[in-house]
Amino acid sequence: MSESTEAPHSGASSDAAPIKAVPVRHYGRWIAGVIILFLAFIVIRSVITNDALQWPVVGSYLFDSRILHGLQNTLLLTVLSMLIGIVGGVILAVMRLSPNPLMSGAAAVYIWLFRGTPLITQLIIWNFLGLAYSKIGLGIPFGPTFISWDTNTLITQLTASLLGLGLNEAAYMAEIVRGGIQSVDGGQLEAASALGMSRGKTLRRIILPQAMRVIIPPTGNETISMLKTTSLVVVIGYFELMQVVRTIYSQNYETVPLLITAAAWYLFMTTVLTIIQYYIEKHFARGSTQTAARPTKWGSRMLSIRAGRGGIGKESR
Repeated sequence: MSESTEAPHSGASSDAAPIKAVPVRHYGRWIAGVIILFLAFIVIRSVITNDALQWPVVGSYLFDSRILHGLQNTLLLTVLSMLIGIVGGVILAVMRLSPNPLMSGAAAVYIWLFRGTPLITQLIIWNFLGLAYSKIGLGIPFGPTFISWDTNTLITQLTASLLGLGLNEAAYMAEIVRGGIQSVDGGQLEAASALGMSRGKTLRRIILPQAMRVIIPPTGNETISMLKTTSLVVVIGYFELMQVVRTIYSQNYETVPLLITAAAWYLFMTTVLTIIQYYIEKHFARGSTQTAARPTKWGSRMLSIRAGRGGIGKESR
């Protein structure tokens, strides 16, 4: 009688000890963080304790009526120039994508001309346009003129500033809008055409709402850039923030504190615009298939510790 031996089952489960995950410690990040904090402390301390910067003078001019008036004109220039640039950019982008070669070619020439010449040159040309055209009128080409205006009277410093900034911005916005439109799948245009929708209605109802996710971030950057670019109108003497600052320090020679005053206002306004841009991007990103990364705390970034439910680096229990 043969004896049968029963082999032990190889897949038998045994009680395993829980795995204790130990996070990797990046000592280089600790050292780099300490060095950065130390350097930042030195810079901030030197700026605060430097008597040559004359912080009391900065405080006295921060809310000066002349500074606030120049700030108001800077904001006015920024808003109106961006409106001209956005509207003009959308029109130029649609023309650029048009199957009509004349419309597409005209838009391409406009973009080439305004992007290819310096903005400061364009501002000066608009301001002194009266030297080339003393009169601007409406009438029949090569025929009688019904109404005309003196160019120097019509194009003031504000008008020249808006024309220079706005028309130049339109050339850049045209490429931003064109890129946003082309990022939308072309099949949607064909589907809308099959449903009998016109090209204009398809653009307004289907293409542009989706393209806004691509258009908004660079448009926000252009707005912030425009806020600082308005300082270039100082070359034609328009009364904006930098022109006010330059006028004041040319009289009292308090150059450094007044420049710090202007820089403080520019930093404040760009910070506000950055916050507005964030919420606009968040609004248009609703329904996106891409999941946004969960923001991490600054301590987690520096020390490589991930906090949260079930995060890596916590003990498995």
